[in-house]
Amino acid sequence: MNNSNFRPFLMSLLLLVGVAAPVAAIAQAPISNIGSGSTDERLAQLERFSNAHSQLLTQLQQQLADSQRDIDMLRGQIQENQYQLNQVVERQRNIYQQLDSLGGGASTSTEATQPDNTASSTPPAATNSGQGDEKADYNAAIDIVLNSKDYDKAIVELNNFINNYPKSSYQSNAQFWLGQMYYLKGNKDQAASTFAIVVKNYPKSQKASEAFYKIGLIMQEKGQKDNAKAVYQQVIKQYPNSAGAKLAQKQLGTL
Repeated sequence: MNNSNFRPFLMSLLLLVGVAAPVAAIAQAPISNIGSGSTDERLAQLERFSNAHSQLLTQLQQQLADSQRDIDMLRGQIQENQYQLNQVVERQRNIYQQLDSLGGGASTSTEATQPDNTASSTPPAATNSGQGDEKADYNAAIDIVLNSKDYDKAIVELNNFINNYPKSSYQSNAQFWLGQMYYLKGNKDQAASTFAIVVKNYPKSQKASEAFYKIGLIMQEKGQKDNAKAVYQQVIKQYPNSAGAKLAQKQLGTL
C-alpha cells in the first residue's frame, strides 16, 4: 500500500476506533480487540456493540416508562386520599353548621362548675316550680320523665325549669331530657334542635356525648346516612369511652 492510499485508510481506522470506544463504554463491552482481525470482523464487532447499546437504551426506556406509570399511580392515590380527606372535613363542617342551625343560634354559655346530676337518682316528692326550689323543681320534672308517659306534661315542666333557672347546673340534663321527650313524641326536628343545644352549650357535660349521638341517630332515621356516619365518628373521636361513643360505635355497624 503506497503512502497516498495509506493515509486515508489510517484516518478511517482512527474514526472507527473513536466511534466504537464510547459505544462500547455505554454497553459495558470490551473493545480491546477492535483493531485486530479483518475489516469484516471489525464491522461485526461494531454491529454487536451497536446492538448492545440499542438494547440498553430500550431497557432504560422501559424502566422509565414503568417508573412513570408508578408515579402516575401514586399521584392518583394521593389525589384520591386528598379528596376523601376533603370530604371528611366538609362533612364535619356541615355537622357543626347543622348544630348551629339546630341550636337556633344560641350563644355558647359558660357551663356551670358544679358536676351534673344524672336523672337516674331517686327524686324527692314533686314540688311546684313556682316556689323557686331549684333542686326540687328539677327532680319533680324528672319524676314525670321517668315515672310517667305524659310527655306533654314533662315537656312543660322541663321548659319551666330551663326558663326559671338559666344558670342551674342541671341545665344540660334538663335540655337533654327535653330533647328525649320531643324524640319520644316523634318531633324529631325539635328533638335534634334541643340535643344540639346540649352539645354546643354544654360540651363537657355528662349528657353531651349522648346528645351528640342522638343527633346522629335522628339523621340516620331521616335517611341522612353520610351525615349520621360523620356524627357517630365525631362522637367517638370527641368523647372516647363515653356512653355516647359506645352507642355510636354500635350504630356505625348498621350503616
